[in-house]
Amino acid sequence: MPLLDFYTLPEFDAKLGVWEINENISFFRDRIDLFPEEYEEIEILKARKLLEWYCSRYLLHIMSNRDIRGACLKDEFGKPYLKNSEYHISMSHSHELTAVIASRSIVGIDIQYKVEKISRIAGRVLSEFELDDLHQNYSLDALHVYWGAKEAMYKIYGRKEIDFKKELFVDAFTIQDGHVFSSGDIMKAGIKTECWIRAQILQDYVMVYAWEKTKKNLY
Repeated sequence: MPLLDFYTLPEFDAKLGVWEINENISFFRDRIDLFPEEYEEIEILKARKLLEWYCSRYLLHIMSNRDIRGACLKDEFGKPYLKNSEYHISMSHSHELTAVIASRSIVGIDIQYKVEKISRIAGRVLSEFELDDLHQNYSLDALHVYWGAKEAMYKIYGRKEIDFKKELFVDAFTIQDGHVFSSGDIMKAGIKTECWIRAQILQDYVMVYAWEKTKKNLY
């Protein structure tokens, strides 16, 4: 099976899996039973999205080490959750890779295939401080870390409307041996949510995950 990596992350009681999709959809269909609500969700999905959907649910199931899987549903904002579970989850797909994380903390994950064209969006999603830091230590990997960190925090926030430039902030970081240890803040609706951020360079991909540290009112 093409399970590329599996991590146990005791720092915040989490499990993380990365899967390379080489299978056709029947591989996953034959291995998991769906709930009625899940069948309703996948009715509108096309071929590739459906394959990614099945892969992420199967990966989540094998990470759980349970014989019987639980329902993986979406809330009113489209955020995935496990029905009747204390674990929070997040999922991401890019090209051939799928990444899934589960934790008792509120988490977000993003995985991206590295592309040069991401530089076009830097001015729209990075604050002045972040742009200054990026220009001083520019690399394609660093830009993907910034983008992935904001995507991960956006998933922690879990609602539809947020300004990546003005409401999501990533502290300065350095990439050492393909890893990043950083932090960031979600500043939304008078609430500051502090997050820990970790990133890993996986050859042609950059994977970033974050989890909620503290939340407090600003006023």
